[in-house]
Amino acid sequence: MTARRRKAEKRHTPPTTVTGTVRVDARTKDLTKRLQAGDVAVIDHDDLDLVSAHALVACRPAAVVNAAPSTTGAYPNRGPEILLDAGIPVLDMAGPTVMEIEEGSTATLEGDALSVDGAVVARGVRLTEALVAAQLEDARTNLSTQIEAFSVNTMEYVRAERQLLIDGIEVPPLRTNLQGRYALVVVRGYHYKEDLHTLRPFIREARPVLIGVDGGADALLEQGLRPDLIVGDMDSVSDRALTSGAELVVHAYRDGRAPGLERVEALGVTDAVVLPAPGTSEDVAMLLADDKGAELVVAVGTHATLIEFLDKGRQGMASTFLTRLRLGSKLVDAKGVSLLYRSRISTLSLSWLVLAGLFALVVALSATPGGRAVLGVLAVRWDDVWAWIEGLFR
Repeated sequence: MTARRRKAEKRHTPPTTVTGTVRVDARTKDLTKRLQAGDVAVIDHDDLDLVSAHALVACRPAAVVNAAPSTTGAYPNRGPEILLDAGIPVLDMAGPTVMEIEEGSTATLEGDALSVDGAVVARGVRLTEALVAAQLEDARTNLSTQIEAFSVNTMEYVRAERQLLIDGIEVPPLRTNLQGRYALVVVRGYHYKEDLHTLRPFIREARPVLIGVDGGADALLEQGLRPDLIVGDMDSVSDRALTSGAELVVHAYRDGRAPGLERVEALGVTDAVVLPAPGTSEDVAMLLADDKGAELVVAVGTHATLIEFLDKGRQGMASTFLTRLRLGSKLVDAKGVSLLYRSRISTLSLSWLVLAGLFALVVALSATPGGRAVLGVLAVRWDDVWAWIEGLFR
């Protein structure tokens, strides 16, 4: 069976007509926090990215209505393909009026028309597998242009931020000790759940400092792990994570402005650290770990490829490029760690250890009169049990 055939068999055919409660939000990541199974998700998202699409699929909506084009052709984004593969119908380019639909109302998507209370409120383009495939093929022809522009922007920003490579960032004192320890930096990005699951043996035995970058803190909590540090502008992390007891480092602009600090203080957290620094929050988290003496920095869900950066709407990767240059071999990807790292104690070794312990116990008991008496009683009991078992089969 070919890979293409296997993929086709996994796909679910989206229903022609669906009805559900409307949930509206211009920010897809905010919408997924309250989106329930069977709802109709109304978004305004140009070039729907992979991470947002997976977040929508996890909520199991009845349909997705996008006011904007889910694929503009700027680059081959796979978000629409992910939704269709999951059997979720998508109405594309429905127009800005859909963002005015009252949340909580009941909407019906039938063909290319969206109706509320029986009246058609918008029409768009109903995405199909053939249409999405054609859009992706057209977008691939523009990729060379994107690569050229991306490279130019990156080099311009590298020249402007070259001090980041030379001096790093000035990190204020922290109560979390990273000196000589491993650090696990978690971003809620590509395949973060799978990576965290495969890193279980590493986390259990190495006990790294757990650093959540914004929503990465919630990713740790979902796995039953409590973050030691939360780094970010605090716009996509839950109140539960912010009040979990982790030390908070609010990523601020270079001039010291920290919009996320107000939210943190409103939750009663008064000891948050403000860290003005260039670049992205995930870069700041890695530089912080490096500055505080972490021996190894393991990255989960971070962005590395051109498509991943374009998915995030970034036109360059200067700070990420400089950060990786500065950390050098100290920085490793989670997938590499999961492939190389194995639990030091295998199940077979543990079984032999238990048997050896039981044998030692028997030897110790047989060396004393009291122990020999106990063993004699156990032997009689075992004979009784064995006789009972034989009786069942007679």
